[in-house]
Amino acid sequence: MSTVDAVVAPLISAEQRKQARSVGFTLVVLGIVAAFVLGNRPGDAGFKLVDSYIFVIPAQPFARILALVLIALGAAQLLKGFGKWTNVVLSIAAATFVISFLAWAASGGSFSFTGMLQDTVTRSVPIILGAIAGILCERSGIINIAIEGQLLGSAFAGAVVGSLFGPWAGILGAIAMGVGLSAILAVFSIRYRVDQVIVGFAINFFALGLTSFLAARVLTEHPDYNILSPLRPIALPLLSDIPVIGVVLFTQTLFAYFAYLAVAIATWSLYHTKWGLRTRAIGEYPKAAGTLGVDVIKLRYRNVLIAGAVAGVGGAWWPIGMVGRFDQNITNGRGFIALAAVIFGRWHPVGALSAALVFGLAEAIQLKMSNLDTGIPSEFLLMAPYLVTLVVVAGFVGRSRGPKAAGQPYDAQ
Repeated sequence: MSTVDAVVAPLISAEQRKQARSVGFTLVVLGIVAAFVLGNRPGDAGFKLVDSYIFVIPAQPFARILALVLIALGAAQLLKGFGKWTNVVLSIAAATFVISFLAWAASGGSFSFTGMLQDTVTRSVPIILGAIAGILCERSGIINIAIEGQLLGSAFAGAVVGSLFGPWAGILGAIAMGVGLSAILAVFSIRYRVDQVIVGFAINFFALGLTSFLAARVLTEHPDYNILSPLRPIALPLLSDIPVIGVVLFTQTLFAYFAYLAVAIATWSLYHTKWGLRTRAIGEYPKAAGTLGVDVIKLRYRNVLIAGAVAGVGGAWWPIGMVGRFDQNITNGRGFIALAAVIFGRWHPVGALSAALVFGLAEAIQLKMSNLDTGIPSEFLLMAPYLVTLVVVAGFVGRSRGPKAAGQPYDAQ
């Protein structure tokens, strides 16, 4: 073993032991919550899957059995650990805990479980597209903190242009705004070598201030500039007829289908094309890539602008794919959640998709809970997506390692 390996190996094992303890304590805590909170509400909960079938879960027995299983799993993790199966066990435990929580909330009644999953996919769309924009930038060596501003500015442009010239023109207007804001990020970060985090926050504040001012001064006086009919969901032939899955995945708007396509294209392009190899190279070792003939500056400009176009479509989702208008701060922090999805997904498009679905599920549960008699104040329900974000970032940001050259200016000389 080399000297470097001898130094690094104990550090890695220490970090793994710390992670194992964290997972074990998490399972135990979830078990305690299931026992003393979720297990004290009798009644059956109906999970409506299709029109003619409702899956019934006895809330109290289910929670008590789950509590015993979670505490046992937590103890096993603390004593011995599950090795490579740790993340699988944690994921299954978390999913089962969510089911128990929903059963607790809906005990004595029923709700559309399929509809909640459909809302999960729908509301994850702007987070998916924002995360793809972040991945394209950071894989190129440019930290994109400006996702929130790109989504917000694009939402405003999409609403105004869409109200005046139709939804398709609105999408193009949103893309143009996203590319324009990305151009600002690119020029200041690449050419003038300004700190990329500072530039990103500046763009966020600029977009928030400008759109709020224009919404108050222009859209309020001219409401016809801010009203349009959002695109309706499209049921894909045959696929939409699949029970449960068809409604959840294949009865969506074009924005959702574009998000699926963006994840597939980004994954394939990053890992199976010459462009992807060069993009990952300039995000890890730009000097080496430049020595081999890659035009680092040009490729970074191009990728940041492409990322802006993707974020532009994500911003257009609010006025054109969802609510049919623009409201001040309509994105409400979803750009920062997309940034968390980038970290949670370890800078991989499929990982970011999974993270976005987790955040979308948190928002869908929050919406569903507001219609159920749980006794939880609405203010706490509104916090759900952001609490999930905090937990995810706290749990993964320390262990995730992004592209090595992200945030570092490149000198072509």
